Amino acid sequence: MFPHNHILLWVRRVFVVVLSFGLPAAHAQSELSNVHIEPRVEPSMGSNQGDSGLNTIRTHAELVLVPVTVTDTMNRVVVGLKQGNFQLYEGKQSQEIKHFSREDAPVSLGVILDVSRSMASKIDRAREAVLKLLEASNPQDEFFLITFADRPHVVQDFTQTIGDMQERLLFARPKGETALLDAVYLGLDKMKDAKYSRKALLLISDGGDNHSLYTEKEVKSRIKESDVLVYSVGIFDREFSTMEERLGPELLVAISEVTGAQCYTVENPNALPIITEHIGVQLRNQYLLAYSPNTSNDDGRWRKIKVKLTFLPKSLPQLRVHARTGYYARSQ
Repeated sequence: MFPHNHILLWVRRVFVVVLSFGLPAAHAQSELSNVHIEPRVEPSMGSNQGDSGLNTIRTHAELVLVPVTVTDTMNRVVVGLKQGNFQLYEGKQSQEIKHFSREDAPVSLGVILDVSRSMASKIDRAREAVLKLLEASNPQDEFFLITFADRPHVVQDFTQTIGDMQERLLFARPKGETALLDAVYLGLDKMKDAKYSRKALLLISDGGDNHSLYTEKEVKSRIKESDVLVYSVGIFDREFSTMEERLGPELLVAISEVTGAQCYTVENPNALPIITEHIGVQLRNQYLLAYSPNTSNDDGRWRKIKVKLTFLPKSLPQLRVHARTGYYARSQ
C-alpha cells in the first residue's frame, strides 16, 4: 500500500453503533462507512449557524472563506459541530470567525477523467464511480466533464442534467499518454464559468503525468490562487514501470491537500464507486468558516491558514480537520 492511502481495499459493509461517547446511534450509508456522527456538545461560544449563506458572504470582499470537512478515525464525516468548536488561525494569529454555517449549498463540480491507454481495464468502473458521485449530489448542483490523454478536452460544458454527463462518459475511449497536469489546469480555468461560490474538482487517474506542457510548480501555484477543492482518486499498481508512475501518488496528494480536499489511492478499481460516493457525502456536509484577517497588508503573499477543534468532550473519538492550507493576499 502507499503512504497516503485514505481507504483500505478490504472494506466491507460496516455497521457502527456508538455506545460510550454520548452520541446517537450512527447509521451506515455506504460501504465506505459514510456515517454521520452528531456530537452532543455545548460549546462555550455562541453560534451563528443561521447567519449569512455563501452568496451573501461572497459580497464581502475582505472575508476569507474556509470550507471545512471533519472526519473521524474511520474517515466518516462528522456533523453537528458548532461555531464554538472551531478555532481559526492565520499564521500564528487567532482569527474571529465572522460567519459560520453548515448547509447543503449547491456546488459547481468538474470531473476530470483519465482516458489514457492504461485506463482500458478500469474505464467501466471509473464511469460507474462518476455516476455514483452525481447521483449523490444536490439537485441544484452543476457539472462539467473533462477527459484527458495526450491532451485534455472539455467534452461536457456545465449542465445540471446527469444524463448529459452519462452520455459523454459512454464515449470515453482510452488511448494515448497522460497529460494530467494540463487537465487540472484546464479544469481550474473552466471554473471561471461556475455559477456557484462552492467549487470542486474530482480527478480520477491511474498514473503519473508524462505528457503535460504545464509543470507541477505552475499547476500548484494556480491551485493556490483558486478557491477550488480538488479531490483526487489514484488507481495505482503495486509496481511502477516509470519514474512518473512512481511519483503519481505524491503528485495527487500535493494537488489535493493544499485545497483542503482528500486524496485516495487504491489498487482495485472496484473500490472507485465507494470512494466517489463518499466524496459526495463530504461535499454535502461541509462547514463554512469566514473571517476578516487581522492584518491588512496587501502584499500578495501566501498566508497560511490552520483550523483546529476545541471544546470537545474527552470521550469523543479523535477527529481530523480538512481545510485549505492558505491563500494569496490581495496585492496593491
